[in-house]
Amino acid sequence: MPSTKRPWRKGASCTSATGGQADSGGTREYLSEAATTVATATVLPLSPFQPDLHERAWASIPHPTVPLLATTHAKGVTVFSLATLFPHSSLTGGHTRSVRTAAWEPGLSSDKLCLVTGSFDSTAGFWRWDENAAIDNVETNRVERTLESEATTSWGDTIGTDGDRDWEFSVVLEGHESEIKSCAFSPSAAFLATCSRDKTIWIWENVGGPSGSEDEWETVAILNEHEGDVKAVRWCPDVPGRNSRRSYGPEVLASASYDNTVRMWREDADADWVCVAVLDGHDGTVWGIEWESCPARKDRFPRLLTCSADATVRVWTLKEDEADRDGNDSPALRSTGRGALGGVPNTMRASLRDEWTCTAVLPKAHERDIYAVTWSSQSGLVASAGSDGTIALYVEAETSRARSCGATGADPVCDIAHFAATGPSSPTASWGLLATVPNAHGPYEINHITWCNRYDAASACRGEEEMLVSTGDDGLVRPWKVRLEPSACPDGQEPTGCANAP
Repeated sequence: MPSTKRPWRKGASCTSATGGQADSGGTREYLSEAATTVATATVLPLSPFQPDLHERAWASIPHPTVPLLATTHAKGVTVFSLATLFPHSSLTGGHTRSVRTAAWEPGLSSDKLCLVTGSFDSTAGFWRWDENAAIDNVETNRVERTLESEATTSWGDTIGTDGDRDWEFSVVLEGHESEIKSCAFSPSAAFLATCSRDKTIWIWENVGGPSGSEDEWETVAILNEHEGDVKAVRWCPDVPGRNSRRSYGPEVLASASYDNTVRMWREDADADWVCVAVLDGHDGTVWGIEWESCPARKDRFPRLLTCSADATVRVWTLKEDEADRDGNDSPALRSTGRGALGGVPNTMRASLRDEWTCTAVLPKAHERDIYAVTWSSQSGLVASAGSDGTIALYVEAETSRARSCGATGADPVCDIAHFAATGPSSPTASWGLLATVPNAHGPYEINHITWCNRYDAASACRGEEEMLVSTGDDGLVRPWKVRLEPSACPDGQEPTGCANAP
């Protein structure tokens, strides 16, 4: 039976660590010639996060608003500061086996943090940090002051002077029969999804009050339609186009599986979670999924990226009808946010279906399984990584023609921070391969890759410039700078600005 219980505290330990400024050196020898330019971009290694974890690391998850990065490895999590590239704190003692995945709860005030971890021990754990505005004073405000002046004290040192603080391991979610592969909060934080090797997806609802006033989560659905391990779950981001399909509730969940498919899930008028689409096209396990977080067309439903053991990355687009886009729904629909289908048996609701089409297959860049893919909300660039140790960077060709380099004064600017959408992109636009980085972690597999804002002292535009962060079997968490070449700018203009600063 599913249960939510408070853990036995004895033996659990969570510590804050101090650290100095990241050394500009320290990169491993095999990375000296890692960056390889293809067409119009170069991916350059930055100084890695320290210390080396010396064991397989599964994923690194950036906080949506606070400059922190949570890396899962062994039986715990190391939380790195994005300002110093050194540990901010660590979470240990809550799980009996390796921690595979983690997710930050969105929407909390700046003085509170909540991280959920999913483990090979088949449980999910809630960790909370609430130390009288400690995060606000030490982390967020520190960034603002650093942007205004050249501060020399690292965040790690500042945290250390304020004394030790602990993460509270507050709640354990039990119910899965095997390891938890992925977990994700819905944009509203009302729901948490977990998925497992046991072929199920569990949806948990927050019944403990707003903003985590109490840790109380209740199972509202167990979805078991996948025929193999469920590898990943992701909620559609809260963007205007998400609510265009008004015959359902606003939350949309995607799941990827060992059965080579992706499924879409929505909540119907009776608060039942139903599968509304099956995305079938890959010839191998679908390892990762990523939503388009900033569609060029605001009225369009976000697209979905999938990556697979068949060494391909695919783009999927929802077929929308005019009634959906025009918002022609009933008064009951508008008032409740759910379809006016109450009382109609699920078996009779033929309309509860979505039609998704594969509209692009990205250029071949990998020889083996692709484990992770990430889609930039700033530039629209896509990056992938996997078992062959290669990082690949892609650009949407139609988007690159629709996007233009902005200007600061009289100087042209062409970089990641300014590579913004200026018009709609075609749903059948082609994609180009910008760059590849072979052996990005030496001979080791890369388990995860993500876009992340930079806050370190070496960044020319802290808090605005993006970087890539890869996580591998070698225990290294590696940041990467993406530099666009002059040929990526219109009319051969020279690139300047944050991403191309030396």
